[in-house]
Amino acid sequence: MRNTALMHAMPGFTRLLSAAAILLTLTACNTTGIAAVEEPAAVPMTGRTDDPAPGFETVSAGSEEDFILNVGRRTYFTQDSAALDPVAKATLDKQAIWLNSNPRWLVKLQGFSDDSGDASKMAKLSQQRADAAMAYLASKGVDPNRMWAKGYGNDREVRDCTERSCKVQNRRVVSNLRTERDTL
Repeated sequence: MRNTALMHAMPGFTRLLSAAAILLTLTACNTTGIAAVEEPAAVPMTGRTDDPAPGFETVSAGSEEDFILNVGRRTYFTQDSAALDPVAKATLDKQAIWLNSNPRWLVKLQGFSDDSGDASKMAKLSQQRADAAMAYLASKGVDPNRMWAKGYGNDREVRDCTERSCKVQNRRVVSNLRTERDTL
């Protein structure tokens, strides 16, 4: 008889144990007394187009970060061409203004191509692209002694792909700032 009474009491006892376990779990989740981690104060956004990008509020004018973020260092080309289109010229115009305002920087122009031809053709085309960008910057007043150009062919692709929208990323000249001339 004793076992029967215990068996009838078990479901209620099990519910009581479950409730106690839930209560203990919730109590353990209480963060009272634990130091809260403070988030860095966010720069207030004004809604203007010249608001700083979060994380880049302290970029110094004339720094390499300034060049990369505010000017852009990539110039793109159409397939099998070293001709500068209006978009490429607009990018290089911004680079020329910045470089003329920051004469302490040298610039290495690195040309690249996609895989639309044999390796020697792509190496030649990438050099032509780098030379075209350098000549354009010089025509905008950047001292030619501050620049040098090197073509890398398709050895350093951004992405290995077959879609046109992807391949265009490989047809580029990258303007890399330097404080001293390095080897080609």
